[in-house]
Amino acid sequence: MTTDVAAKRVNIIQGEYKVVTDPDVVLTTILGSCVAACLRDPVAGVGGMNHFLLPGNAQSVSSGGDATRYGVHLMELLINGLLKRGARRDRLEAKVFGGAKTIATFSNVGEQNAAFAMQFLRDEGIRVVSSSTGGEFGRKLEFWPISGRARQYPLTGAETQRTVAAEQKPVAPPRPVESSIEFF
Repeated sequence: MTTDVAAKRVNIIQGEYKVVTDPDVVLTTILGSCVAACLRDPVAGVGGMNHFLLPGNAQSVSSGGDATRYGVHLMELLINGLLKRGARRDRLEAKVFGGAKTIATFSNVGEQNAAFAMQFLRDEGIRVVSSSTGGEFGRKLEFWPISGRARQYPLTGAETQRTVAAEQKPVAPPRPVESSIEFF
């Protein structure tokens, strides 16, 4: 049995996803209005998490937006990553977290994020086994992808505001991949 002390913690930040097969890994993230989808295939022993800032569709990504900020891009990357590691779509199960309304005077992008994630999973035929979305405060999330265990901690008002500030920072473009090809 995996203990919290022995767990290898991997933090997922906005615009990232991670797929693992190691039972000692716990994926963590901090969410304000962002949403994290946690998916796993209990038979294949593989699972993962993503963390997206905005609901999205193909039009929003192709219109020049940074694809890593959008749910559609990260949901597809996560599902494809799981399938590449031996998961089967018909066995996938999901847990969805986040989507708080962190700034009262702004539109509720958190609610839109959560609704997008739930609709996307329904459309893909992926069963949602639990969710915790909405509210006024952010949350810290821990997810053990192999067992499916998830734990969340509510953030205080000050912690939520720091999370909101981090969510509003621009995402750095991905670094170029090292290559052995040299151009002159």
